Amino acid sequence: MAVASDVSEASDLSDWQTRALGRLRGGGRRAGGARDAVISVLARHDCAVSAQEASELLTGEGREIGIASVYRAFETLHSLGLVHRLELGDGVARFEPALPSGAHHHHAVCEICGDVTPFDDEQLEAAMSSVEATLPHQVSSHEVVI
Repeated sequence: MAVASDVSEASDLSDWQTRALGRLRGGGRRAGGARDAVISVLARHDCAVSAQEASELLTGEGREIGIASVYRAFETLHSLGLVHRLELGDGVARFEPALPSGAHHHHAVCEICGDVTPFDDEQLEAAMSSVEATLPHQVSSHEVVI
């Protein structure tokens, strides 16, 4: 799991966190609790996090939030379009922020240990744009897992 390090990524994550908290408040949801904790975890990482990983991180910070609450928080954030849900072929759902800028990356998954490595590739993005231009419908998202 990668921690945000690039200045522009950190800024995107900060913008996402502010937006996510605002959407929760604007939707009449309670302040604090598991959703805010999960948002905080996601805002510190630049790649996908599973509910189990988020729960372990929160426990390590002394925040005792049940795994069921973490799952519910992820599902709420997903239903609001604030996170992307990723199924990376290992049977574990992971979530990462849907950044306001639209910036994203792809994932390489080790079939042996399950480690997930994020990567960017300008040529791949150009190829995806080229394919999109040939399709008779609008593409709102795509997923590439290696």
